[in-house]
This record gives sequence, C-alpha cells and structure tokens, in this order.
Amino acid sequence: MTTVGRRRLIAAGLTVATVAAGLAVRFALRRGAASDVAGDGLYAILIYLIVVVLAPRARPAVAAVVAGSLCVAIELFQLTGLPVAWAATFPPIALALGTGFDARDIVVYLVAVAGAAFLDQAIGARLSSSTQLPR
Repeated sequence: MTTVGRRRLIAAGLTVATVAAGLAVRFALRRGAASDVAGDGLYAILIYLIVVVLAPRARPAVAAVVAGSLCVAIELFQLTGLPVAWAATFPPIALALGTGFDARDIVVYLVAVAGAAFLDQAIGARLSSSTQLPR
C-alpha cells in the first residue's frame, strides 16, 4: 500500500474513533467548560481528518488551513441564527453546526487543528521512512 493510501486509511480509522469519542464526551460527561473544550477539540480534529480522507495528498499544513477555515466558518455561521432554527426542526444538526457562537471555540479549534497537523506530519515522516528501501 502506498503512503497516501496508508494515510487515508489511518485517517478514516481515526475519524471513526474521533466520532465515538466526541459522542461519548457529548452524551456521557457532565456539561461544563471541560467537556465543551474537549468536544470542540474533537470536532476540529474530526474536520481535519475528513479533509485528509478526502485529500490524502494534501500536506498537513494545507489540511490544517482548510480544516481551521471550515471550523471558523461554521462557528461564525452560528451568528446568523440559522443553525438554531434548523436544530429546532432537526436536532442532530446541532451536532454538526452547533447552536451558539463562542469565541473561545475558535481558539480551541485552531489549537486542535494545529495539534492534529503536527501529529499527521510526524506520522507521515515515520510512514515515509518505513516504506523506503534500504540502500
């Protein structure tokens, strides 16, 4: 399997694990600042992983910019009030779009995406070195 294929496969597996962790944080932990931050971080990591699954050749920095931009755009979209209105009709939409703007979320998203990109870079370097033939 190519490095790109391995990266996509790893990202897909981590996507499933991240969704499970995010749902656990959302439904199993008490509501509070710590669970909100954890959920926001997992949300941003999920977006990063989805970007990698869809564009496995993208460099980690590029994937981070795309994921971070999407997270910020979704957070700013909450200022329109549309996510709240849509969630009133279809509650699961709140999991994807949120319902209320919080500037702290943007900071958490950007930190989480940067961390995901850093780990992606480190894993990618390791995968690249393990697939090269010895001289």
